[in-house]
Amino acid sequence: MFTGLVEKVGTVTSVIEQDKTESGGNGWTITIGDAAEILDDCHLGDSIAVNGTCLTVTEFDRDTFKVGVAPESLRRTNLGDLKVGSKVNMERAMDSKKRFGGHMVQGHVDATVTVISITPEGNSLWFKFQAEDKDLMRYIIPKGFIALDGTSLTVCDVDDAAQTFTIMMIAHTQQHVVMPLRKIGDKVNVEVDMLAKYALKSLQGAIMESEGLQALVKRAIA
Repeated sequence: MFTGLVEKVGTVTSVIEQDKTESGGNGWTITIGDAAEILDDCHLGDSIAVNGTCLTVTEFDRDTFKVGVAPESLRRTNLGDLKVGSKVNMERAMDSKKRFGGHMVQGHVDATVTVISITPEGNSLWFKFQAEDKDLMRYIIPKGFIALDGTSLTVCDVDDAAQTFTIMMIAHTQQHVVMPLRKIGDKVNVEVDMLAKYALKSLQGAIMESEGLQALVKRAIA
């Protein structure tokens, strides 16, 4: 579990599509540097969110760590587009002893969305995104939570017909995440609010398996 408060921006130092080393397991691996600040308490098998994707540490030293990336993650995320030199958001798993800012982020990316406009206003930036999957829009509401490349943000405007939504990013956040490096046409990882998913599934189940909406109302007021 994560909070969506990015701890550090790292730099990709290696991408190997078929890593035959012991820590690579003959699969796709990514090694990330500039990570010393988040590795002081690291152990093999720990979870680190990279651009909002929960990944497992298979090797690390003082400043770098390696993660394996499954085919499903490559299909769902923008991790397959990373190259040596790419910047990535990093966050360790949530510490129960610290204040819980942001929102509950699983690190399970739902899909990618496309940056279609970037507009300055004062010292803030408006970003507009378009979703390819219309079903994704069911979980995106004005003033709701959303995680974009692992950054906890607030949705501003939503246009379901156009399958677009916007966020506004303040100057402080711009200095600590990768979003300002994005260009129009770039893909961004998105994880919608998990509570919205559970709520919709519960609603669908009540309607399909019970006596419809009337049963759902009775359950809510019982």
